[in-house]
Amino acid sequence: MDSRTLDFGTLSFAPALDAPELVAEPVRAALDGSAATEVHVAAIDPALADTVAFCEHYGIGLEDGANCVIVEARRGDSSWYAACLVLGHERIDVNSLVRKHLGAKKVSFAPMDAAVELTGMEYGGITPIGLPESWALLIDESVAAAPRLIIGSGVRDSKVLTSGAFLASLPGAEVISLVKRQEN
Repeated sequence: MDSRTLDFGTLSFAPALDAPELVAEPVRAALDGSAATEVHVAAIDPALADTVAFCEHYGIGLEDGANCVIVEARRGDSSWYAACLVLGHERIDVNSLVRKHLGAKKVSFAPMDAAVELTGMEYGGITPIGLPESWALLIDESVAAAPRLIIGSGVRDSKVLTSGAFLASLPGAEVISLVKRQEN
């Protein structure tokens, strides 16, 4: 990607650095230098931020978007958080693949209030860009391979367009299988 405006579905995406008001503060803080040229942003109707409604309204396939899921892992008296990124049409395998990779006894979706407070982002707009550096960032292989994807911007009234390669290059990112796939 480059710094020009890009059209995807019915949206026009501008370079995120040209529209910093469209992303959450932690995202703005994480965008710097050459990496920022990989991130574009477009305003949307916040009532349509949820994946299915967004895709239907803006003419974008579920396979062209990725969801960032915040999980809470526990083992004994310890608990910690991680972010997982999967394509919009796939289901994350929290209880097996994620749990085992994190070395946890139990993993569950983080409570909404905790996810919002810890990320500094709005629920329904949480993105892997600008997450706490101490968190694991698990990216499904299909996300990392995607040439372009729609993800959250940290707020519900916009979306980010970027590549799977950019997401895989984020600090702490690990590309693994997060989805149980049928073997042919």
